[in-house]
Amino acid sequence: MAFNDPIAELLTKIRNATRAQHRYVDLGFSKNKVRILELLRNHGFIDNVLVNETEFKIRVFLRYTKDRRSVIHDLQRVSKCGMRRYVGYQEIPRVFNGMGLCLVSTPKGIVDGETARNLKVGGELLCTIW
Repeated sequence: MAFNDPIAELLTKIRNATRAQHRYVDLGFSKNKVRILELLRNHGFIDNVLVNETEFKIRVFLRYTKDRRSVIHDLQRVSKCGMRRYVGYQEIPRVFNGMGLCLVSTPKGIVDGETARNLKVGGELLCTIW
């Protein structure tokens, strides 16, 4: 099945897998997806990411609490294909007072909102995670 928006596909597959309490989810390979998943891993939302570039596959291991509740409560795509949302560095939102994460596509690459604010660069607001 072909998708027009690979980032929305990534977020939807992770959202569905966490709601079904799967241990991992498999995705198609993309450098942007790998960068987004690295940021999620660094901020503690997922356990691990395995990249197989020869088969163009990514396996994402999801993180749960001891009582098997997902660490990720919700994922939302902010900037969509039909309506892009661009923000300056002063307008980057704080998700749940810093408990969540927003991802911004900047000229310096895809970074989290706090890093974009520190670098004083704005860009396309991709998604929010909490």
